[in-house]
Amino acid sequence: MARKAPGGPEPQYLKVKNHLREGIASSRWVAGDLLPSEAELVGQFEVSRMTVNRALRELLQEGMIERVQGVGTFVAQLHKISSTLTVRDVHDEIAERGHRHESRVHLLEKVRASSEQAAEFGLRSGATLFHSVIVHLENGVAIQCEDRLVNPACAPGYLGLDFTQTTPTQHLLEVAPLSEARYTIEATVPDEMEAKLLGITRRDPCLVVKRRTFSRGLTVTTVRLTHPGSRYLLEGSFQA
Repeated sequence: MARKAPGGPEPQYLKVKNHLREGIASSRWVAGDLLPSEAELVGQFEVSRMTVNRALRELLQEGMIERVQGVGTFVAQLHKISSTLTVRDVHDEIAERGHRHESRVHLLEKVRASSEQAAEFGLRSGATLFHSVIVHLENGVAIQCEDRLVNPACAPGYLGLDFTQTTPTQHLLEVAPLSEARYTIEATVPDEMEAKLLGITRRDPCLVVKRRTFSRGLTVTTVRLTHPGSRYLLEGSFQA
C-alpha cells in the first residue's frame, strides 16, 4: 500500500481513503450502510474520479467496503475472529486453570506518538495515543507485564475504564472487531521497568510476545507482553 513520503504532503487519494476509513472506525457508518457516492466524494474533496476510485479500490482490497455495481458502495460486514487463534485474554487463561486473576495498573495516560510509533499506527508523528502499563497476577504472583499503546479512534473511552475489573484485551475485542493480528514471540531479558514490576532480575529469561491488531483497516493497538520464563507457559489452539 502506498504511503506518503516522510514530511511530504498527503496524497489526494489518501485523504479520501482516510476520511472513509476513520468514519467507519468511529461508527459514523456501520456495517451495511451506504457510503457517499463517487460523485459526492469527487465534489467534496475536489479530486478526480480516478483518485476516488483508487481510494475505494484499496478499501475494497482491505475488506472494509463492498461495491455493488449500479447500486453503490457499502460498509462491509465485519466479524470477530476467535480469540484462541492469536489473541487470548490473560484473565480467561488464568480462570481456565481455576486460579485467581488480579490486575495492577501502573500507567494509564495520553502520550505523543514517536515517529516509529506513528508509522505503526498510520498516524502523524506527535499524534495522541493512549498508553497503559498493567501487571497481571495469578494467585498473587506476577506473570505478565502488559505495555500497550492504543489508537484513540478505535477505543475513545479507553482511559476511563477500570482495568482492575476488565482487561484491555476484553475491551478492545468488544469495541473494535478484530480483522487481523500480527505477532512475534522471542526469548529475551526484561528491561528495567519490566524487571521491577515483575519482581525479577534483569538477567532472568522472559518470554516476550509483541502483537499488533487491526480493525476496519486501522491499527487498533500494539502491545508488548513480557512473561517470566519460570512462571509462564504459552499455549493455544488454531481453528479453521
